[in-house]
Amino acid sequence: MTERIKLTAEEFGLMGLFQNISGATARDCVIDSKAERVIFVINKGEMGLAIGKSGETIKKVQKVVGKQIELVEWSDDPKQFVMNSLSPQLVSEIRMLERPDGAIIFTVVVDEKKKGAILGKGGRNADKARLLARRHFSVESIRIVTAQ
Repeated sequence: MTERIKLTAEEFGLMGLFQNISGATARDCVIDSKAERVIFVINKGEMGLAIGKSGETIKKVQKVVGKQIELVEWSDDPKQFVMNSLSPQLVSEIRMLERPDGAIIFTVVVDEKKKGAILGKGGRNADKARLLARRHFSVESIRIVTAQ
């Protein structure tokens, strides 16, 4: 089941700061203390605005916030959103299974040589995809497998 998204005052503040600096609209903000990062979900088509020329905008936000900033582009399509949460260029295939109770299970197929990049150090990229997919859609699980 989709979690009801509740933002803290700190997350609201970070969203405002991000929007003021970048001009891009943040739809969601997650402070991930475990991975020492802040994840922003931004409106579709605003990634270039959020990153800025040569990455200047995102660097400025990181400097002000004092943590690594990660961006995910929004999509109304859960399959595309999961791809956006990972590295779309590294995904070979993504399969979606919707159970009768409405829960969604994704299987992400990647090249064996690219699995480490998809998972990220300590699984941080996979954790980000799972967290965001659960927050915004009825995604129960995301499995990352290698192509057979």
